[in-house]
Amino acid sequence: MKRVGFVGCGNICDIYMSNIIEVFKDLRITGVTDLVPERAHSKASEFGIKKIYKDMHELLSDPDVDIVLNLSRPYEHFTVTMAALTANKHVYTEKPLGALFGEAEKIMALAKKKNLQVGGAPDTFLGAGIQTCRKLIDDGFIGDVLGASAFMVSRGTESWHPDPEFYYKYGGGPMLDMGPYYLTALVSLLGPVKTVAGMTKASFTERTITSKPQYGKVITVDVPTYVTGLMNFHNGVIGTIFTTFDVHAAEVPHIEIYGSEGTLSVPDPNFFDGPVRLFRAGSEGFAEIPLLFEYHDNSRGLGLADMAKAIETGRNARASGELMLHINEIMTGFERASEEQTFVDIKSFVERPALMETPILRGLFDS
Repeated sequence: MKRVGFVGCGNICDIYMSNIIEVFKDLRITGVTDLVPERAHSKASEFGIKKIYKDMHELLSDPDVDIVLNLSRPYEHFTVTMAALTANKHVYTEKPLGALFGEAEKIMALAKKKNLQVGGAPDTFLGAGIQTCRKLIDDGFIGDVLGASAFMVSRGTESWHPDPEFYYKYGGGPMLDMGPYYLTALVSLLGPVKTVAGMTKASFTERTITSKPQYGKVITVDVPTYVTGLMNFHNGVIGTIFTTFDVHAAEVPHIEIYGSEGTLSVPDPNFFDGPVRLFRAGSEGFAEIPLLFEYHDNSRGLGLADMAKAIETGRNARASGELMLHINEIMTGFERASEEQTFVDIKSFVERPALMETPILRGLFDS
């Protein structure tokens, strides 16, 4: 049993709390803290959590906390994670690992020095949809993989999110916010990336919030909101990715993998389930494939539960810090390549995470 302390009680915390309480049997919530005390008290009351810490530092000093769950805002991830590691706590963090690759490197260097595990979002690639795609690729259903494409196209967050400004500030933007879902899926399916190129821009210097409670507030845009990337994987596969907060509508797939014997349509990596669709050479069209693994529903916290078991057994976590570091370098590499108008070599390397095993009991890991 690993005991988890929450730093941050924003929108995403509800599903983590629900799944820790109801699904993942090897985890227990010790307590919570938030910069807005009312939020911490509200969530603690809603989910029956007894400890409410006055601040992050009180939480970090509690010996009853084994793992810090970092749900702070993206530009705060580095500070919170470094403080937790310094306090000798394992950390599971929302994405990205750091707003800059240098931040991510410092986090992993400290974790290695302290012999602590770091892991983090996204863990959607561990769900039934993408795990099924992984098995189909590994079993040769599309032959030799030749290429891949990914698209995350939206008009941004200011029309629906109650506090959307951080999406357009340091640590935000479509690539750092949504890119981790797509790139983590691609790396888990195809392996690590060797070289990247990219072009980026901010199409609009200002955005106007149309959601409540900040309707009418004007946001200054500080990050690229139209990002295209080209990837050369270590195995020779060439991939492309396009992420944007600037487009009203598009008719594009989420992810497609192209092989010598067919094409695999990968489901939206923001979710854990399908549909998974396969086209085989000579067939009349795409066929939907039954999902072959567990965790079809919203299973956020799955990576955290896997990391807890990894700490216990000494193996590598699937949603590991090393994977997050590699994804971080790819994402920031696109912008660097755009600024320098050159190809950028990716120096980090990570093995593909192990395929998920079917649990004897949902919510438990056998090893």
